[in-house]
Amino acid sequence: MLALLLVQAETGSRLLAALAFTIGFIALTVAGSELFTENFLVPVAAVVAGRSSIRSLLRLWFGTLACNLVAGWLFTWLLIGAVPRVRATAVELGSHYVDLGLGWEAFALGILGGAVITIMTWMERNTESSGVKIVAAVTMPFVLAAVPLNHVIVSALEMFAALHAGAPFGYAQWLAAMLWALLANMAGGLLLVTVLRLVQVGRSDIVHEQEAGEREVTGGRGAQSEQEGQRPEKRSS
Repeated sequence: MLALLLVQAETGSRLLAALAFTIGFIALTVAGSELFTENFLVPVAAVVAGRSSIRSLLRLWFGTLACNLVAGWLFTWLLIGAVPRVRATAVELGSHYVDLGLGWEAFALGILGGAVITIMTWMERNTESSGVKIVAAVTMPFVLAAVPLNHVIVSALEMFAALHAGAPFGYAQWLAAMLWALLANMAGGLLLVTVLRLVQVGRSDIVHEQEAGEREVTGGRGAQSEQEGQRPEKRSS
């Protein structure tokens, strides 16, 4: 968000700002962190495969969303306080989502936003290459920010930054826009990507994928433990 606002303020180019914005998604990928919308594919597949419960899925969704929003409010507050020259840009970008309103355009942008990030998750899930994962973390978020699409966390943080900078709207309008984006993102991510993936693969293959993933994790930990067990004990000097 800092990179997005800074580049937009300095250059006035939405495309350059969108490119700078991908820094955040590279950090998410490399650090193994996640956004709320990144939990639309794998956790849902785990429920379908019988490896998890709907209650656990809802807890994951609520917990991730809450943490994204709380941390987003805090960091955008620090951002606006630390770099006051982006205040006008923050108000401009954040006001965009209020101006969109709660109509079809905002919802359609939200459907695409949810689909794009779920596709990013799908791309990252299907490769072991760190380089390819970073490609996914750059290309999909660039599309998200360049349009810009209506993504519940991104739009919420842009609106937070605008509110900290003295925006002409309040938290009631922020909440309405955020909930509208949330519904649209779930429609796009779950219906346009996850359901199609489940139909394409089938429940039996989903179960096999989940079992393979569990064996991979367990095998990796087992190999690590075995290697640790074979290490010679350090002798005290």
